[in-house]
Amino acid sequence: MQYDEVVTGRRSIRGFKPDPVSKDAIKDIIGLAIRAPSSLNTQPWNFYVVSGKPLDRIRKGNTERNLAGVPDSREFRSHGAYEGEHRERQIEIAKQLFAAMGIERHDKEARQNWVLRGFRQFDAPVSIVVTYDRSIHGGDIAPFDCGAVTNALVNAAWSRGLGCVINSQGIMQSPVVREHAGISDDQVIMICVAMGYPDDSFPANAVVSRRKSVDEAAVFVGFDD
Repeated sequence: MQYDEVVTGRRSIRGFKPDPVSKDAIKDIIGLAIRAPSSLNTQPWNFYVVSGKPLDRIRKGNTERNLAGVPDSREFRSHGAYEGEHRERQIEIAKQLFAAMGIERHDKEARQNWVLRGFRQFDAPVSIVVTYDRSIHGGDIAPFDCGAVTNALVNAAWSRGLGCVINSQGIMQSPVVREHAGISDDQVIMICVAMGYPDDSFPANAVVSRRKSVDEAAVFVGFDD
């Protein structure tokens, strides 16, 4: 694919084929992603690539603890509830997804099942947990750099025929993730990426979110009109 095709064609994938993804394919994708820029070339990121039974144990533990009411222990700072236009965009994409899946507003069971899919990382065959070194924890630069490498990761995967969804529901119970992914204490868990081959028959995979226009997003200063 050309770069423009990757960026404009990529979308979040929430339904995956059960087909396994080879270690070589993932290494190729990570090799591309780590070309992402980082502050002062610090490259703070690390990747814990989980599949098979360890991933099943993470799904199970994350789901059971969440349903039991165990408090969220994600390791990044939360902004709290969205308001204004940010809340409107959140609602808009939720409506698109529920419409695609035929989930009615009053259907509590179907809505709950959708939440549970998120807890299970959408049943993807691979989860890539992105972490950064605790020695530089406390500032905003390392999480910013992890955002850059995560963007590069999902685009690289798309260019190779693989789909992803960036998902924090799957790491809500960080002790479970640490235990079964073997994440050492010198790492901070930033985010996870569910990855696999897209199931084209899954309705939500066709959803494309509306994006702000350039005129809405950009302010040009010092240019002649």
